[in-house]
Amino acid sequence: MNMSLSWRVMLSLILGLGFGSVLQVMYGEGEATLLKSVEWFNIVGDGYILLLQMVVMPLVFISIVSAVAHLHSVYAVGKMSIITISLLLFTTALAALVGVLIVNVFGLTASGLVHEENNASVILENHIFQLGDMNIPKMILSLIPKNPFAELSGAKRTSVIGVVIFAVFLGAAVILLKKDDLEKGEKALFFIQVAQSWIMRLVRIVISLTPYGIFALMTKVGAISRIGDILSLVVFVIASYIGIILMFGIHSALLGISGINPLRFFKKALPVLIFAFSSRSSAASIPLNIEAQVQSIGVPQSIASFAASFGATIGQNGCAGLYPAMLATMIAPSMGINPLDAAWIATLVGVVTLSSIGVAGVGGGAIFSALIVLPIMGLPVSLVAVLISIEPIIDMGRTALNVSGSMLAGTITSQVLRTTDKSIFDK
Repeated sequence: MNMSLSWRVMLSLILGLGFGSVLQVMYGEGEATLLKSVEWFNIVGDGYILLLQMVVMPLVFISIVSAVAHLHSVYAVGKMSIITISLLLFTTALAALVGVLIVNVFGLTASGLVHEENNASVILENHIFQLGDMNIPKMILSLIPKNPFAELSGAKRTSVIGVVIFAVFLGAAVILLKKDDLEKGEKALFFIQVAQSWIMRLVRIVISLTPYGIFALMTKVGAISRIGDILSLVVFVIASYIGIILMFGIHSALLGISGINPLRFFKKALPVLIFAFSSRSSAASIPLNIEAQVQSIGVPQSIASFAASFGATIGQNGCAGLYPAMLATMIAPSMGINPLDAAWIATLVGVVTLSSIGVAGVGGGAIFSALIVLPIMGLPVSLVAVLISIEPIIDMGRTALNVSGSMLAGTITSQVLRTTDKSIFDK
């Protein structure tokens, strides 16, 4: 019986998690033999992530160049970009509001957690050192590529944005070249089409390995997750996942309002979300993200590539929206701030949304997001250190939410521009 990719990925997730848990029970938590076994599983799991990262830059570059080059006007790029980025930032603002709501409903405060601060202070200092004196204007400027070849090598975590910007300009140059010299423009377009077909074939080879990668990644999670760390902060973990689930509900509502069947959308997005959950990497999910949007949802290559690329580093709903807002709201009472004050909440949402653009410039994730937002709000950063021990557990759900946000942005943008292939989506 031929199983769909969605079912094979889901089965791999369950079997991998179960197998890893059995290994931990057999050998004991943190036992040397278990850790040695995990190293071998890492060859498959981390190897698969590396293969996906290998194709990210070529895929993003050629997809954006091809998409822009096929447009009739350079002005069409601006419209697509504005809608996509606006959706990413809007959903991040909503995620921040959900974070504030969840903390207040659960009555979470930092007072019961700060006793663990010293245990993780060294890790926190390391993250602060990496952050340096980077401010939001500097972060935004750091997204602009001064050397496109360096960006193509993936030298920075934000290299993908630099590649997108370079590809947009290169694609626009093809449009203008066709107007100046039709013959040369057509030759350039033909070369781009051949290169894109070649790269997409490579991507499909790598994607076919997804079930094996998921199995290995989840085996590692089941084998090394420390139950003690989870139990000590269980209320925060539960609150975080309720916030994540609420955001998925908001995504469903936004899809429904836009005339898109949310159940069908999430069914088609499921393999990508499972991979994001397992790998904890929005960037590594880009190839799967683009493939799912184009082949399963019917989003044009141009919009899918743009949304997936920008969504991996800007406007991350989970890491840059929900998480820093939750931490700020937890700390506020200890500083004499009313976390239910409307003006304070509005300020926090604005800071979180703007910082979700800047966080990419420091090689970020949730920790860096918090280290940017908290000082701007005049709050101490000590709570970030306390929660580092449970980062992997919460980060899995946050990453899936990040990727869902980027897929939602691409899908709704395509719907607004009336470019979705309904025959693909309705299959």
